[in-house]
Amino acid sequence: MMSEGSASRELPASQADNFVSQSGADKLARHLSEAAFLLDIDGTLLDLAPTPREVWVPPDLTSTLRRLHERTNGALALVSGRSLNDIDLIFAPDQFPAVGGHGAEMRLSVDSEAVAIHAPPMDKELKRRLATIAKLSPGILLEDKGYSLALHYRLAPHAEKAIYEAVSLIRADLPNAPIEVLPGKCVCEIKQSGFDKATGVRELMSHLPFRGRRPIFIGDDVTDESVFALMPDIGGLAFSVGRRAQRVAGHFDEPRDVRAWLARLVEALEAP
Repeated sequence: MMSEGSASRELPASQADNFVSQSGADKLARHLSEAAFLLDIDGTLLDLAPTPREVWVPPDLTSTLRRLHERTNGALALVSGRSLNDIDLIFAPDQFPAVGGHGAEMRLSVDSEAVAIHAPPMDKELKRRLATIAKLSPGILLEDKGYSLALHYRLAPHAEKAIYEAVSLIRADLPNAPIEVLPGKCVCEIKQSGFDKATGVRELMSHLPFRGRRPIFIGDDVTDESVFALMPDIGGLAFSVGRRAQRVAGHFDEPRDVRAWLARLVEALEAP
């Protein structure tokens, strides 16, 4: 594992590339008791799909996650904009510790109950107004996550500008509404302000079995940037997928590279 000092600053590309290699996995495996794995789902562990319900979980991935969860004594968590209920449906019958709803809810272990992290659900009237935006064009998919509302336009890319303009008009009409807009990959998400993935991760890391370990976060989207920025403050390492984001130690080209690296890590752990 890298020293505390190296975790607190951005690494040169050559070192970062080495860390996500086989030798990097071998090195990390020798210090696994010090690490906690925090993994985004869509675009990081799983390939993006035309709609949120069409994502596919490779069977070997769930096996890898189960083994890594066991080997870290439970210090593995999924970190997602999806609700915990949605995460569980995707990975069923498996369950994992998780931060869901962009930090709105959390589950510390597979045996514990989900808890809300100081995040009230969105106002119902505001949701109704935002939901009407889906009528702008066929192909805009509405997803109610409880703590947020997402407008997916992967099937209607031409509607991107109209969607954001409509959201801006509603915000202008409700200047005191405590909401923020999260632009993503072919999705415009609106949520309550006051929490994000970083606040959820910080809370998660204050509890066992995560407390006292060095977090390793992997994410891909704009909504993961708050966690990228947090990692140096708590002695962690961040890696982006598909792009070399700011404040990360390195990056993976595609989700399949993340899956392969995690599998190599588990293999290194179980090697004689």
